[in-house]
Amino acid sequence: MRVPISFIVPTRNEERNVGDAIRSVIDWAAEVFILDSYSEDATVEIAQAMGAQVARRRFDNFSAQKNWALDNLQLRSEWVFFLDADERLTAALRREIAELLQSCSGCDGFYVARKNHFMGQWIRHAGMFPDWQLRLFKRGLGRYEDRVVHEHVLLKGRAGYLRNPLEHHDTKGLTRWFERHNVYTSMEAQEIIKLGPSDQRIRLRPRLLVRGPERTRLIKEIAYRYLPCRSPLVFLWMYLIRGGFLDGRIGFRYCVLKAFVDYQTSLKVLELKAAYQMSSNQEPSSSTAAPENVPEDLH
Repeated sequence: MRVPISFIVPTRNEERNVGDAIRSVIDWAAEVFILDSYSEDATVEIAQAMGAQVARRRFDNFSAQKNWALDNLQLRSEWVFFLDADERLTAALRREIAELLQSCSGCDGFYVARKNHFMGQWIRHAGMFPDWQLRLFKRGLGRYEDRVVHEHVLLKGRAGYLRNPLEHHDTKGLTRWFERHNVYTSMEAQEIIKLGPSDQRIRLRPRLLVRGPERTRLIKEIAYRYLPCRSPLVFLWMYLIRGGFLDGRIGFRYCVLKAFVDYQTSLKVLELKAAYQMSSNQEPSSSTAAPENVPEDLH
């Protein structure tokens, strides 16, 4: 029996990933939508051949793209699940979701823990598991915050936590990893510049005593406002305190790269601040538009 869930998969040039994502839900979900940003490869053809519906929209930023899907796609199901093209539902996760929806659990949304794989290995430590993401929620009760990157769902209701994780594999290799994070850091630098009392956008409320994105957001915002020498501390936190060394050589490589990503972000923040200072009385923009030439295959 199919579950009453509409899956939405944002894509651009995801021919290497999208087939496995669709295959993990197509025979189980009520419907699967591909929200494509005008891919130039075989993404759309693969999706249509597998029975997924395809909608197209020119990409501007991540939250706007997903909120457009919620507002404009002809979704038939009560529940919505946003699935990235490099993610897969396991059989155990499918069973758990089906049982919860049948039991009327009283929740309006569910967090799922992602198992992030890097260079073919699950990063089990370094603070990377569980990587809680609110992906499953009732249509009409969830909407993405106004943020350029690393956007999260704002839920009007009660959220639960799923026991079984979501598999996160990217088959595009290190080159695409570096390209993605070069764009991510530019976007994140924009967000850091906007922090402060003048930021009136609807966004996730940072909170310490909550599992998931709220706690991560709070730590990140405090670190970027007040913490010096962040990049070495990021490495020490992930590799030693959060046990990244237990993942062996891959764990070391991953922690080094994440520290470098943090350093890259810090440099871009300094660059943006200098640019604003050089412009006479220019205030940081509150626009959520992404940098130019942003590839959509970033998640």
